[in-house]
Amino acid sequence: MSIEYMSQEGYDKLVAELRHMESVELPQVRDAIAEARDKGDLSENFEYHAAKREQSRLLGRIRFKQRILENARVIPAERLKSDRIGLLSKVEMTNLANNARMTYTIASPHEANLREGKISIKSPIAEALLNKKVGDEVEVRVPAGLLKLRIESIQQS
Repeated sequence: MSIEYMSQEGYDKLVAELRHMESVELPQVRDAIAEARDKGDLSENFEYHAAKREQSRLLGRIRFKQRILENARVIPAERLKSDRIGLLSKVEMTNLANNARMTYTIASPHEANLREGKISIKSPIAEALLNKKVGDEVEVRVPAGLLKLRIESIQQS
């Protein structure tokens, strides 16, 4: 796994999720396994097998988050350039086909959340926007076709 750059907010959120899984969810699953084990014959005990599957799924998620955090690097705000688009840039742009304005923050793949206006740096739109400046126009191939955008403003988060 390669180095993942992210914001302090994204890093703190991942740490909190990991702690919650380790301190709340995992003990609950272990209690469910112990309770199901006490019911007798394990070969036909649905609750026991379901709890073991849940434990396996949860341990996989915990290992995944641990690997992300091992390779995570928080980008200091002073290293971010304000004149070009990069990771953690908040970009306001206009869709030239319909003059609709939209604003997105370029985030790490683990912080991406469209409802919060955060798109992955690995998405086609973000890749097309990287290193561009205010006033630049870009064309992006998306599933719906070709999207033409003009960059209106850039802010650093």
